[in-house]
Amino acid sequence: MSTLNVGIVGLGVGEAHIAGWETRPNVRVTDLCDISAEKLAEVGWRHPGKTTTLDPDEILKNPHIHAVSIASYDDAHHAQIITALKHGKHVFAEKPLCLHDWQWQEIRDALADNPQCHLSSNLILRQSPRFRELRQDRLNGKYGDIYMLEGDYNYGRIHKIIDGWRGKIANYSIVHGGAIHLIDLMQWLTGKKIRQVAAFGTDLAIRDHGLDIDDTVVALLKFDDGLIGKVSSNFSCVYPHFHKLTVYGTKATFENGIDSAAIYQSRDPGVAPKEINTAYPGIQKGDLIPSFVDGILKKGTPIVSAEDTLSCMAACLAIERSLKSGQFETVTSLSSE
Repeated sequence: MSTLNVGIVGLGVGEAHIAGWETRPNVRVTDLCDISAEKLAEVGWRHPGKTTTLDPDEILKNPHIHAVSIASYDDAHHAQIITALKHGKHVFAEKPLCLHDWQWQEIRDALADNPQCHLSSNLILRQSPRFRELRQDRLNGKYGDIYMLEGDYNYGRIHKIIDGWRGKIANYSIVHGGAIHLIDLMQWLTGKKIRQVAAFGTDLAIRDHGLDIDDTVVALLKFDDGLIGKVSSNFSCVYPHFHKLTVYGTKATFENGIDSAAIYQSRDPGVAPKEINTAYPGIQKGDLIPSFVDGILKKGTPIVSAEDTLSCMAACLAIERSLKSGQFETVTSLSSE
């Protein structure tokens, strides 16, 4: 194809995808969709010359569109991804891919049935300069063997579940909406997959609002090779929006802080840690899209592959199962039936 034509479904965060797509030459965002006429008109006015529609199928089934961004509400992702794949389109989706195990299986199968299609998700913490540096240092042996990680997704935006669209989705998952970023980050940093989880949740902070949603979830994680971890998603915290992360290795410990990060290389309390001021988060919402385009055009490898996307989603779904069962749950592998 001489030009990669792109459609975007959902113009909240989806508007930020436009610049990501059009960073690459011969890529053109041609069509925009939102179910809100007001939002559609507003974004269309800021981006003149693009076709606008209230109907997602006019993009997802359009033979002249080669790739799509799915940035609609969480409960619409699965059906829209399936439709796009069945119509031969490459899909860059906001997290989560889906809400249920059967939906995950359908996406995996649709991707297998359409191997020419590329799939990725906006697991954007991989692009943070601070975490990229951390990963490179880990690969270079600076931390020795990683044996434990702790990650906390402190959202600090309780109003978004009390007053926003999240609270209107039945059984909205703060794991899918928040912890998913730390889960992907942990797997990417270590090169290990999560195999088993156990989780607990509470709705104490929002119980009086009548929402059937856990506002805080904590999960224990068991990775390959004995590596263990903990991840939490805390939407109600009185705390700035922040990604806490501690990485424990046999040679050093990394701790992300709001103002700066620190690397501890001694157990001696008199030895100060090394301060790290590499940019954090230092990212824009569309920063992963150029590498996705390179993968489509066979000019490079996407930073987040389809396998990465499905693996991360599988771990999140296992946590949701554990919340319901009260038991340890095994993460579904990509080859599982």
